[in-house]
Amino acid sequence: MTKPQSVGPYVKVTKRGWSEWVAVIDAMGGRELPHPDIVPLVQHEIAHLELKNHGWWAQGITIAYEQYIGRRIPGQQGDGTFASSASRTISGSMDAALTAWTALVGGRTSFNGLEVTDESTTSTTAKWRYWRCGLEDDSRVNVTINESTPGKSRVAVQHSQLGSPEAAAVCKSYWKAQLASL
Repeated sequence: MTKPQSVGPYVKVTKRGWSEWVAVIDAMGGRELPHPDIVPLVQHEIAHLELKNHGWWAQGITIAYEQYIGRRIPGQQGDGTFASSASRTISGSMDAALTAWTALVGGRTSFNGLEVTDESTTSTTAKWRYWRCGLEDDSRVNVTINESTPGKSRVAVQHSQLGSPEAAAVCKSYWKAQLASL
């Protein structure tokens, strides 16, 4: 199971205790507001701090807050679904890794017992290779490939829009086993 968001880094970087953060967000109406409405309020609260990415910090504080008040369980996305991810670094270029992946999964009509409903697609950019498909339960499988070091590529699978933390755990094991076959 996914662990709850740690508040330690937010307390350290903002110099504001966690109970103070809860009180501040509560005072902004956080218990009644949806996630997308809380984030900009938190971002405004930390705008004076010298941080590289205020949005990232605001997202993290908001997620920790939502977990704290019981609105979101660890691992749950803002839309209520869950996601699972696994990755492996293999020898070869990004194109070679994409070729290996498509050879591994090409022609399959199902993954982990779920029928493929949206045919797979691939795309490329200078720094990334992508493979995607949709499954019968409306979940999505997204594979990203990037160069990790010269001559090696990282293949990462994310299975999103899952209905439960248990489904995410099952999918994580499944995709780890698939990646082991590369």
